[in-house]
Amino acid sequence: MKNGRTKLLVTGGAGFIGSNLIKYAIEKGYGVANLDKLTYAGNLSSLQSLAGDSSYTFVKGDICDRALLKSVFDSQEPDAVLHLAAESHVDRSIDGPADFINTNIVGTFTLLEAARRYFGTLEPERASRFRFLHVSTDEVFGSLGDEGRFSEKTPYSPRSPYSATKAASDHLARAWSHTYGLPVLITNCSNNYGPYQFPEKLIPHVILSALAEKPLPVYGDGSNVRDWLYVRDHCRAIIGVLERGGVGETYVIGGDSERSNLQVVQNICGILDEMTPRPEDRHYGELITFVKDRPGHDHRYAMDAGKLKAEFGWAPLHTFEEGLRETVKWYMDNKGWTNDVLSGDYRLSRIGLGDGTP
Repeated sequence: MKNGRTKLLVTGGAGFIGSNLIKYAIEKGYGVANLDKLTYAGNLSSLQSLAGDSSYTFVKGDICDRALLKSVFDSQEPDAVLHLAAESHVDRSIDGPADFINTNIVGTFTLLEAARRYFGTLEPERASRFRFLHVSTDEVFGSLGDEGRFSEKTPYSPRSPYSATKAASDHLARAWSHTYGLPVLITNCSNNYGPYQFPEKLIPHVILSALAEKPLPVYGDGSNVRDWLYVRDHCRAIIGVLERGGVGETYVIGGDSERSNLQVVQNICGILDEMTPRPEDRHYGELITFVKDRPGHDHRYAMDAGKLKAEFGWAPLHTFEEGLRETVKWYMDNKGWTNDVLSGDYRLSRIGLGDGTP
């Protein structure tokens, strides 16, 4: 697939990864239509820099709406679909799994059917270039012990309502490729971080809570490990897979940056101690508070991105330390964005205990 004016339909483009991906794709010369329902985690201010850009179009809508999807495909005539629209927070899936089943499973099915209908209308040359790239998560693979990494061959073993619905959407995408010939690609990524991430996720939650002098909650003993991937490195990988990936193939994407949750929080505290010291020689680490663990909390995720590196020469350009420092600075410098996000019904409060506890 060539860039230039190739048209992408991005679902969920007002979210964290989606907004970063759209800006990266437009930098690379793509045209983009952004379809987003604008739920609590979708924020058009994340794309304010694209206002008036002729290569960008926004359509408000739900991927479960069949008539809308037909209209979007027919009017936008995309050369590829990048499917990111999803409910994505494990804690929310514990408290309310129904939304995850509807968006992640029913929505993906509805989008696949709309793409299949549209694909069938394309002339052979355009059809040969069309792609449906389904963006998914490492959480579909379950939990690792202290050794090993997930790869494209790892069996699925989802442990939360969120990961179960994402696993189901992965299987649907593969089935539509195998049964109907829809040219599907799938990526499974590790934990993303960076600018424009909704503050229910660990890194922005800790940054904003620390700046507000609030307790910094660490689940359990903080020993759970994640592989952290800077969002722009993820965007580079997605576009690389779109341009060069094999139809029907899966690619796992990781940051080669395993850290325990406690280490991440401590690193953020250290950066904030340098950038904006607390008064009276106090340290942000003093705000760390150990809280009741998440139900069924997976112990460790780690990704073996060897296939992606071997085929495309891709590797993360940001170390975790570099990316984290850039992220902390971004949240400090963009208080207008964070204030806008926090003006809704989310107030940095704890969710996901599964027992009605606030």
